[in-house]
Amino acid sequence: MFESVLQLIEQYPRIIIHRHDRPDGDALGSQFGLKRILTATYPDKEIYAVGDMTARYAFILGDEQPDTIPDNYYNDALAIILDTSAPALISDGRYATAAATARLDHHIFVEKIADTEVTDTSFESCCGLVTAMAIEGGLTVPSAAAAALYTGMVTDSGRFRYDSTNAQTFRLAAFLLEREFDTNDIYRELYADDLEKQQLRARFTLKIQTTPHRVAYIYTTREEVAECGADIFSISRGMVGTMSDLRGIDSWVNFTESENGVLCELRSNRYNINPIAVKYGGGGHAKASGATVGSREEAMQMLADLCALSEDKQ
Repeated sequence: MFESVLQLIEQYPRIIIHRHDRPDGDALGSQFGLKRILTATYPDKEIYAVGDMTARYAFILGDEQPDTIPDNYYNDALAIILDTSAPALISDGRYATAAATARLDHHIFVEKIADTEVTDTSFESCCGLVTAMAIEGGLTVPSAAAAALYTGMVTDSGRFRYDSTNAQTFRLAAFLLEREFDTNDIYRELYADDLEKQQLRARFTLKIQTTPHRVAYIYTTREEVAECGADIFSISRGMVGTMSDLRGIDSWVNFTESENGVLCELRSNRYNINPIAVKYGGGGHAKASGATVGSREEAMQMLADLCALSEDKQ
């Protein structure tokens, strides 16, 4: 399955790893998991991981940081793009100037991004894909890489709750756990909240609104974002889960105004909401997708589309 990507990895002495912007646990876990795998397997190669950061998952990197590299490094390099369904979502657009490009992704296919691509929605996470490639290619997986990949599997599967979790997920997780890292360290970072975070979640719980079509939503203006004192990721991706277990709610969306538009995090426990995200320039999974729209009016149109979807299915 991964032969073409593994051949490119063998061929190029310099490899630069990208993933989507505003990275979650799977994006950073797959990126730094792969970087650590390739560094251990090919000590003579130059391996870099680039892009923006999210404080929420900085613990995955440990003492590392995303690399800052000059433009000319791409001239004779392989750029590997992880966990990304559309070019506009890739953090650091210089990947397009690389000598060769490859992509590993588990999202629903939207469009071709790289010269060589492996996309497979049967994987619960991109970390799962990277793990499977490491096994197939006989690559060295040190414990630090295994910990990063396991973290991404846990976060993107909702602690193995989402219906994307399958037997393959647990086989790959077992392989990683054999690398002997402490899962308590991971869970402590993921699920131990300080008082301010709990209070923030309570604040957003009070903001939840519902429609007659079994859709819940939160809308947060830029002024409210500033008042919260939290980073945009903690509000947008971090607060969408406050609506996830509401009885009688089939779909939900978190709207957050930012400098770049209104961030939209769409979720459902029953319906494929991905086509709605794609309609507005986004993408993702059948039941968990995202997009960015230009205005509150456009966000409300997206909400209307979610309501129409629920109405059609009832």
